[in-house]
Amino acid sequence: MSQRHFDRALSRLRDPDPAARRSGFDFILEHADSYAAPLAEAFTAETSPELRRLLLELIAEARSPTTLDLLAAHLADSDPLIRVWSARGLEALDTPDARRALATAPADLP
Repeated sequence: MSQRHFDRALSRLRDPDPAARRSGFDFILEHADSYAAPLAEAFTAETSPELRRLLLELIAEARSPTTLDLLAAHLADSDPLIRVWSARGLEALDTPDARRALATAPADLP
């Protein structure tokens, strides 16, 4: 998938129109495995809590081993939804490293 398509879909995620946001989300979700790295970059750079949650949900759905460190690092985030998507992403990875990260996660995961 092209970077141009990803950038357009990411732009739609920021659109105030709910239909445009849904369109952007659905496109990225369908191709999340191809966009794990740019999703991680966008998540790291993003300041909007709502968009960070959506991006992390997409990262979790990507099921890419390259996102393991990012997911593990956010198991103790102050935002409960970030913690949930981090845990779900690690569960979806289902690798020994992902299971270790989950085993050492804070006990207060929602």
